Amino acid sequence: MCGRYSQAKDPATLAEEFDALDATDGAWPGPDHNVAPTTTVIGVVDRHPRDAAGTADPQRLERSLRAMRWGLVPGWADDPKIGNRMINARSDSLTSKPAFRRAVKGRRCLLPADGWFEWQKDGGAGKGGRKVPYFITLPGGRSLAFAGLWETWRPKDAAKGTAPLISTTVVTIDAAGPLVDIHHRMPLVLPAERWAAWLDPDDDDPTDLLEPPPPEMLAAFELRQVSTQVNNVKNHGPELLEESHDEPEQVGLDLDLDPASNPA
Repeated sequence: MCGRYSQAKDPATLAEEFDALDATDGAWPGPDHNVAPTTTVIGVVDRHPRDAAGTADPQRLERSLRAMRWGLVPGWADDPKIGNRMINARSDSLTSKPAFRRAVKGRRCLLPADGWFEWQKDGGAGKGGRKVPYFITLPGGRSLAFAGLWETWRPKDAAKGTAPLISTTVVTIDAAGPLVDIHHRMPLVLPAERWAAWLDPDDDDPTDLLEPPPPEMLAAFELRQVSTQVNNVKNHGPELLEESHDEPEQVGLDLDLDPASNPA
């Protein structure tokens, strides 16, 4: 699963890295080395540009960065708080869960990340056992691209012209390679050669992309034990990414949110 990650690069840097236009309109909250659910994050989308009359050009695609709230809110939802439980979308439920069925067909995105945090159980029993945090990243400062879904939502009584809430969720798969020693789930990390296919809004069946990263990427991941300070959502600094071997804490925050438990 993915419950926390780091997204510290500014929109200008990400726009260059992902060959995209910056359409975040100043909504980026700034570097965050401990992104938590309901936080505003940057997503990458491919869409057909529209003219002044709102007609899409089917011959062109435009890649852009968008500000999104982490925690998917389906368009049919009565309350946006449902997004608090939709931070992850299991790859095997994308076509069966009502919350994801529409988005997986044409509203897929990339979520740039410096890396993500995962907690390894350290012999403790039960949900509140002691856990060791790890940061998983690639060397050399390369961004990861999580596969994500996005949706738009407006209140049913919203006035005409009300801007929609744009929200997102991280697609997760069974852990692979060395990551299985940390946790049984992981984000679906896409190599650059799969970005265009995942973002293609005209392809309504991305099933063949729901596979682990290639072996060479899995082998390149750095699994770094970090400080338990990351357990506190109030901590956001770059020191959270540094290697640390402090004593595991009794975890009070629910780090075991399992998207399989989502009712959607």
